[in-house]
Amino acid sequence: MVEMGSNSFGGGNDHAIKIWEVKKDRLASMQQQILEAPKILSKAAGRSSCCIFRIPQRLVEINGMSYQPHIVSIGPYHRGKPQHKMIEEHKWQYLGSLLSRTQSKGLGLEDYLKAIQPLEMKARECYSETVHLDTDEFIEMMVLDGCFIIELFRKVGNLVPIEFDDPLFSMAWTVSFFHRDLIRLENQLPFFVLECLFNLSKLPGEETGPSLVMLALEFFDYALQRPEGVIKKYHNLEGKHLLDLLRSSIIPLIPQEPHTYDKSNSPSHIIHCVSKLRRAGIKLQSVKADTFLTVKFRHGVIEMPTITVDEFTSTFLLNCVAFEQCHSHCSNHITTYATLLDCLINTSKDVEYLCDRNIIENYFGTDGDVAHFINGLGKEVAFDINRCYLSKLFNDVHHYYRNSWHVQWASFKYTYFDTPWSFISAFAALILLLLTLAQTFFTVYPYYRPGR
Repeated sequence: MVEMGSNSFGGGNDHAIKIWEVKKDRLASMQQQILEAPKILSKAAGRSSCCIFRIPQRLVEINGMSYQPHIVSIGPYHRGKPQHKMIEEHKWQYLGSLLSRTQSKGLGLEDYLKAIQPLEMKARECYSETVHLDTDEFIEMMVLDGCFIIELFRKVGNLVPIEFDDPLFSMAWTVSFFHRDLIRLENQLPFFVLECLFNLSKLPGEETGPSLVMLALEFFDYALQRPEGVIKKYHNLEGKHLLDLLRSSIIPLIPQEPHTYDKSNSPSHIIHCVSKLRRAGIKLQSVKADTFLTVKFRHGVIEMPTITVDEFTSTFLLNCVAFEQCHSHCSNHITTYATLLDCLINTSKDVEYLCDRNIIENYFGTDGDVAHFINGLGKEVAFDINRCYLSKLFNDVHHYYRNSWHVQWASFKYTYFDTPWSFISAFAALILLLLTLAQTFFTVYPYYRPGR
């Protein structure tokens, strides 16, 4: 602070002019902040190589703990949490089992660590947050977690015998938790790390065996229950991590082309819920397909493959939507499908109808529980309806719904002929109306009959 005195002229009083100065320590602190790189959302998060993200807080607030691993942590985001300690101990047992087999071809723990070391920086850039682990800790984590996943896949795929006293398999509940925890977005390893460890740990004669992609898809398909023929179509699939791999195997091999939005035409529109669509004469019908994403609309009928809604599917859909929201370099197929479901379902009655039509198989809870989940799935997501793979379907359904004669005739049928009781009521009303007209006619006719 600098004070400057001034002489008084014409009887004025002396006064001080105060000049504010920036404190040097404050200036140095601000300069340091400018130079520091972001840690919570690093610069790598904007690159296509970054594929493992923290879930946005708003989605966490809506869907609670659906994004948090319950029994096993993979990667840095949930590393060291006490609730994962039980499986953490078994990771070392699985690593030991793998090493005991590969010793026959002269491979020890040091070889696995050295194989991952050249991939360290590439792996770090896959995480949206700065990973605060030194090189030794980071590589140890990659090897321990990666070998655990590979050994688990091999055991489930019957490539490696399961010890009779292995508690991870003797307790039935653990494998279902592994299914869900290994597809959570925050709980991923880069797929190239898994492939490096998998290829290194192959024994002679395994070159003709199943690939890591097939082992992974078969592992998760214990929960998805897809036909084996469907899985084999995706044997050449590539994924950035396990969640992305499984998500990619749900996307149709011959995808529906997104409708190109022309500014001279009217844009696509969000469609109405099941109850309103039915009143407009639009039907929903279950069809068979390789994936539940294959939805079509023709001749007033929305054709939808059956989707099973359970704990695994709900976890999968939520984390896929989060991944598509964070990773701008991938398609938005799951987000589009989630938006479709959110449009169709407003209440438990809508869920009940979709279950009756075999479009939804509910192993999740009550119809109200499913409606609540679906509505949360579609909340707070960025979605461009004009550039999604179902944009033409949205538009076609909207135009069909707006066709006045469809709506009027269908509404009449829905009101009076939807159930036997409504039909009986309408029929009784018609008979009463005819009897009333007949009575009126025979009452009035004698006064006006010819020759009277």
